[in-house]
Amino acid sequence: MTLGMEELAFLLPDELSATRPPESRGLERDQVRLMVADAATLTHARFRELPTFLLPGDLVVVNNSAMINAAVDAHYNGDAAVLHFSTWLDDGDWVVELRDPAGVPWRREGPEPGARVHLPADHLAELRRPWLPDSDRLWVAHITGTGGSAASGAGAEVRALLAQHGRPVTYSYVAERWSASYYRTVFGLIPGSAEMPSAGRPFTEALVTELVAGGVGFAPITLHTGVSSPEAGEPPSPERFAVPEMTARLVNATRAAGGRVVAVGTTVTRALESAVGVDGSVRAVAGWTDLVLDGSRPARAVDGLITGWHAPGASHLHLLESVAGPRVVREAYRVALESGYLWHEFGDSALLFRD
Repeated sequence: MTLGMEELAFLLPDELSATRPPESRGLERDQVRLMVADAATLTHARFRELPTFLLPGDLVVVNNSAMINAAVDAHYNGDAAVLHFSTWLDDGDWVVELRDPAGVPWRREGPEPGARVHLPADHLAELRRPWLPDSDRLWVAHITGTGGSAASGAGAEVRALLAQHGRPVTYSYVAERWSASYYRTVFGLIPGSAEMPSAGRPFTEALVTELVAGGVGFAPITLHTGVSSPEAGEPPSPERFAVPEMTARLVNATRAAGGRVVAVGTTVTRALESAVGVDGSVRAVAGWTDLVLDGSRPARAVDGLITGWHAPGASHLHLLESVAGPRVVREAYRVALESGYLWHEFGDSALLFRD
């Protein structure tokens, strides 16, 4: 296990991948481990101890997007496959990803424009073009339903297809299939994310109540996550988001009063930083964000970040450095590896404050 000095690079032992939910390991959601990095101090705790590390006047910003069952069994060129529905486009098409049923990237003969992927209930996905330049992982697909009629994008027919035949998106490190209830967060109100905004998973209603009673504020944003690229380590693709007017006001007021803005996850960080104006204040905004944060563009709206542990090569590692700084992130990851913290969406958590 090594951590590079210039670039955050490390090897993740198999035993540090959380392969199943903590509930199946005899833990409550808020009993996962929590590492807190504040100034030069690293503290080991449990997530339910979070109120110990936040102060009255701090503001916790959460993602209220809820996961949809975005993985659908499919057939491509006569072979079994899985199609991941990443996000819907304004013209009714979808961005999709073709993967092997084992949860690994599709390694057989790659799709070409015009390729057809057969879906349940006589639905068909016609792959039109790669969505992003220099990558053929994500495709723009036109979905047709029974009889060849257009399945109206984000409308009822595609949603019904996903509700009836879809399941949560999983990757090769999760061998079993878990019901959608394991992929819900207490903040998820608006369906639209292809994957669970997992940083919010350890929160419980009781923990939120305790934080609010102690003077910690909460505010929502919405960012519908697309499918990630755990193997390729690509930068995040454009995602739909919205920062409400009231949330923008609370963020600005908190910072003006000397409180800290703590983002729950990289999704919240991306949304808030996409809403920062030239004067440094957060404004209400809705649309698409293609912002990619790294150490060269420090976060301006976020003072701390609650996050899971990200895989080697993940672009989210650079986002962490934009908030907490390279020194804090590298030291936290070094200690996490030595201390046996668990990775991925069912793993442990970190609270990283600005260096």
